[in-house]
Amino acid sequence: MSNVERLNPPGMAFPGMSQAVGCGDFVLVSGQVALKDKQIVAVGDPAGQTEQVFRNIEAVLAEAGLTLAHVVSLRCYLTSAEAYQAYAVVKNRIFADNPPAASAMVVTALVLPEIMVEVEAVAWRHALAKAVEV
Repeated sequence: MSNVERLNPPGMAFPGMSQAVGCGDFVLVSGQVALKDKQIVAVGDPAGQTEQVFRNIEAVLAEAGLTLAHVVSLRCYLTSAEAYQAYAVVKNRIFADNPPAASAMVVTALVLPEIMVEVEAVAWRHALAKAVEV
């Protein structure tokens, strides 16, 4: 498949997965968590973790020449219903002008107990992108 690209920003490579895969007009971003410099940040703070998650998504999309404004779909996993409100405030601020399709699920746990939020994203290369800030 010659039109499939594997995207891994420097410092974000993880064995056995690509941070994103570009498939034609779409870029599928793997679930991002609040990791920075290989450390979990904002432990116990779902809003702080959500901010880092979207910074990570932004970095992955930049590898494809895209921005958060190209995001057309989000899927969020949260470890508690209480964390949803903090996640929603951050997401709604970032995507105030062009909200993507989105879903959110509460799960029993994520890969590490300190992680409260994980978000997958789909970006469309032809989206009418307006500047979006994290």
